[in-house]
Amino acid sequence: MTWLASLEARTPPMAALAVSIVAVSTSAILIRFSDAPSIVKALYRVVFTTLLLAPFAVSRYREDLRQLSSRDALVAVVTGVALAAHFATWFESLEWTSVAASVTLVQSQPLFVAVGAAVLLDETINRRMVGGILVAVVGVAVMSLGGLLSGAATAGARPLYGDGLALVGAVMAAGYVLAGRSLRQRVALVPYVTVVYSVCAVVLFVVALVEVGGDGTSTVAALTAYPPEEWLLFVGMAVGPGVFGHTVINWALKYVESSVVSVTLLGEPVGSTLLALVLLGEVPDAFTVAGGAVVLAGIYVTATGRPSDA
Repeated sequence: MTWLASLEARTPPMAALAVSIVAVSTSAILIRFSDAPSIVKALYRVVFTTLLLAPFAVSRYREDLRQLSSRDALVAVVTGVALAAHFATWFESLEWTSVAASVTLVQSQPLFVAVGAAVLLDETINRRMVGGILVAVVGVAVMSLGGLLSGAATAGARPLYGDGLALVGAVMAAGYVLAGRSLRQRVALVPYVTVVYSVCAVVLFVVALVEVGGDGTSTVAALTAYPPEEWLLFVGMAVGPGVFGHTVINWALKYVESSVVSVTLLGEPVGSTLLALVLLGEVPDAFTVAGGAVVLAGIYVTATGRPSDA
């Protein structure tokens, strides 16, 4: 048994999920610190995550990559496209609608995952789990409500368009989680995420080529002309939200139902709020505090409602 297999055998999946939520919660803070265009942030986050994992995949999992069936490879490619679509549509939605509306809609993905898991993966979704999912989604809505009532978030230039993009982002995120749950039952973690992240990076690169540049700025400069601190932020996004966030989430998908993993991701806004308080001095309002408590309650109800825990 290799050290990685030994570590995997000794790691409780729910504990790993807790670590991953802390990691992905740093994403919003790192994004706030960066002045690069949104699509560039998303691109380099995925590129550096892929570069960190690719050598490991080639050196230790070369045979697994070769033995990947054409069907599984195709599903992994589609999953990578879905992840890229999630990043691209959600980041773009923030340009057209309010942050509150965008976050609320994109975090509705547990509802799509619950339906997809029951229909496509034959996962058992009992009443307690459904109730927990709904409670957590309500909590996210409450967190967003404070910004709307205080006027901190405007409706945006094209709110319906932005809302639609955020909803597409939620569906794409659900597809990403569902496909991961399916493939991780038979495909090792590192080969799986290497293929998914590589495809995602290629798609985001194409989107970035279309979006950046202009105003006399060459495309190459628009993609590369950043100071050292920006590159450090890109690497930070890869190490934290990328490796310890999404990659650990993909590992957990082998052992935990997709609906549970999906609703656990709703802990990200809570973690981001706490980090913003400490690092950015952003004091949360009463709606954010109350909504965060509701989200955590919903996650607890969903996790404890798993059939395996009954």
